[in-house]
Amino acid sequence: MTGITVYGCEHDEAALFHELAPRYGVRPVVTGLPASTANADLSQGNRCISVGHKAEIAGSTLLALSRAGVRYISTRSVGYDHIDVDHAESLGISVGNVDYSPDGVADYTVMLLLMVVRDARSVISRADVQDYRLNPTRGRDLRDLVVGVVGTGRIGSAVIERLRGFGCQVLTHGRRVGAGTGHVSLDEVLRRSDVVTLHTPLDPETYHLLDAERIGRMKQGAIIVNTGRGGLVDTKALVAALEAGRLGGAALDVLEDEKGIFYADHSAGTAGSDLLSRLHRLPNVLISPHTAYYTERALSDTVEHSIVNCLKFESEEEWTG
Repeated sequence: MTGITVYGCEHDEAALFHELAPRYGVRPVVTGLPASTANADLSQGNRCISVGHKAEIAGSTLLALSRAGVRYISTRSVGYDHIDVDHAESLGISVGNVDYSPDGVADYTVMLLLMVVRDARSVISRADVQDYRLNPTRGRDLRDLVVGVVGTGRIGSAVIERLRGFGCQVLTHGRRVGAGTGHVSLDEVLRRSDVVTLHTPLDPETYHLLDAERIGRMKQGAIIVNTGRGGLVDTKALVAALEAGRLGGAALDVLEDEKGIFYADHSAGTAGSDLLSRLHRLPNVLISPHTAYYTERALSDTVEHSIVNCLKFESEEEWTG
């Protein structure tokens, strides 16, 4: 029976690995701890491991895993930014990601978009203290807005599909042309859109895709929604534009400095940078802790595809070997 070591595994993930792995003839070794030099020996005898996206895998950890015989890492995420892929490959370790249903992220994106357009944070905050007066500023109907979708892969396409039902004009920019949309340059998306939502992968070309210059090109009062990766937006430039009233709001499920902050309880004290504190103080900003992907369907897809990735690697290695 093939063995796979699973690192950084939450309780619900562990239950799924123990349920699904035997169906594929796989014996999982599961730990809730992220991969590190201290526990690399858990992968002894298993050429493939599965890791979560919540902790970075340092170079020293990759070296320890390599020495333990690991040749393949399946990350239970779409993004690779927590792993130094080049360093891993230099050590003879291949890295693969997983696909999961885009519906959860797409649903969450539209929810955030609607909430920020209708100023839901202020409405709910006032209702929580039994202040039921109407907001001084009216909301806007989505059908009257232009929404720019940057990134037209699986998730971006699912967002576009949902937006069609609201009757708004959709502009797209990405590697693939969004069906039934106005596919235009990034500059035109920024110039014409009332809302810009980001779904492109994070890589050296897209890091700070929305920097001070590009944010400056956006419409006065425009809104940014980011459920992709935090590094797509220059946080310093975003905060400055929001505080100056240049932007009308932001809904952020990801932040470029989220590691070490998200997925932990910081209610007893201040967490993060001054920029994060300033974002929290702005009434037209919504922040959630990288949770758009977190649905039952996506979790099941992630676990199963991680197992399948490892088996595929073993099969290919056996064939080429």
